[in-house]
Amino acid sequence: MTIELIPLHPLERGYLRVLRIRSSIGWLTLSAIVAAADALLNWRFGTPFGFLASLTFGLGVISVVLLVPGRWRRWGYAFTDRELHVAYGWFTRRHTVVPVSRVQHIDVSQGPLERSAGVATLSLHTAGTEQNLVILPGISRERAEEIRDVIRSRISDAPW
Repeated sequence: MTIELIPLHPLERGYLRVLRIRSSIGWLTLSAIVAAADALLNWRFGTPFGFLASLTFGLGVISVVLLVPGRWRRWGYAFTDRELHVAYGWFTRRHTVVPVSRVQHIDVSQGPLERSAGVATLSLHTAGTEQNLVILPGISRERAEEIRDVIRSRISDAPW
C-alpha cells in the first residue's frame, strides 16, 4: 500500500491578523486583571506596583509577535474532489481526512474580525460520534463557498 502525499495550501494571510487580534485581546484582558491585582497588593502590602502587570504585558507581546505566526504557519489544507485534508498543530501534528461521502452538514461562517480580514471558517459535520466536526478556519470566503458547493453537489448526487 502506497501513501500518497497531498501538498497542503496555507491559510490566508488575513487569518494571521485575526489570530493576532484575538490573542491581543486575551493578553490585554489578562494584563488588566493582573494590574488590578498588582494595585491591590501595592495598597495592602506595599509591594512594588507594576512588576507583575508589565511582566504579563511583555509575555503577551512575545506571544503575539512570535508564537501566533508560528501557530498560523502550522495550518494547511487540501481539497480533492473526494476528500478534504486539514492539518494543524505545533507539538502534536494532526492531519484529518474527511471523505466527501461522510459529510452530513456544511457551514460557512464569518465573524466581524474574519469579515474585515476577508476570511471565513468552513465547518464540516460528518457521520459518526467521535471527531464529527472538522473546522477549517482562515480560508477565503470564495474558496469556502466553492468547497461547500462541490460537497453539496456530491451529497445531492449520492443515492440514499
